[in-house]
Amino acid sequence: MIHHTQVSLLKDVIVPYTHLLPRLPLSENQKREILLYFKGAKHRHRGGIVREKLWDLLINEPRVVVEEGFPNATGKEQSIKGMRTSEFCLHPAGDTPTSCRLFDAIQSLCIPVIVSDNIELPFEGMVDYSKFAVFVSVSDALQPSWLVNHLRSYSYEQKDRFRHNMAVVQPIFEYENGQPGGIGPISPNGAINYIWRKVHQKLPMIKDAVIREKRKPPGVSVPLRCHCT
Repeated sequence: MIHHTQVSLLKDVIVPYTHLLPRLPLSENQKREILLYFKGAKHRHRGGIVREKLWDLLINEPRVVVEEGFPNATGKEQSIKGMRTSEFCLHPAGDTPTSCRLFDAIQSLCIPVIVSDNIELPFEGMVDYSKFAVFVSVSDALQPSWLVNHLRSYSYEQKDRFRHNMAVVQPIFEYENGQPGGIGPISPNGAINYIWRKVHQKLPMIKDAVIREKRKPPGVSVPLRCHCT
């Protein structure tokens, strides 16, 4: 039986980070000169080896900007400029499943490039990330020049379609309802409503798991979830 202190996708809901950068409407999107952009820490205390290797591979590539820093009070304007003038924004494997960087990229209409073999994302099953993000395996990304060559292979039409699809899902990752002080009804297409929808989806699976646990014979282990193909 899964205890309430254990993390499990059977019962837990992955929620998006609050983005730090303002939303860029599709109507205000302009020409992007940078191919790939990343702003963050090179060294991470756990799971950051992929990021460090990518950093070294990309740092001298043309039309690629890789820089230290965070979108805080001092680096926010730099991050806004970097993401809004870049076609792709790098999201390498790190020490957490996702980060606010991914949702900043979505709000900036910068196509996310997710380098991970087993990432878990918010609202999967309700949001099709493949329509606006590029997913790359770690082994491919760590081959010299592979990633930049892969990104250069995308046509203008493909990138434009990614951004149009991204503009559609931007509200889904918004917690604010647009009302002064946040007072008023929540947005039907905002993050809060999507979280509750995801909770509602999980309830039948949780009930099934509880029932199976109660009726199992003594000493028998019941699988906690199916492995469907």
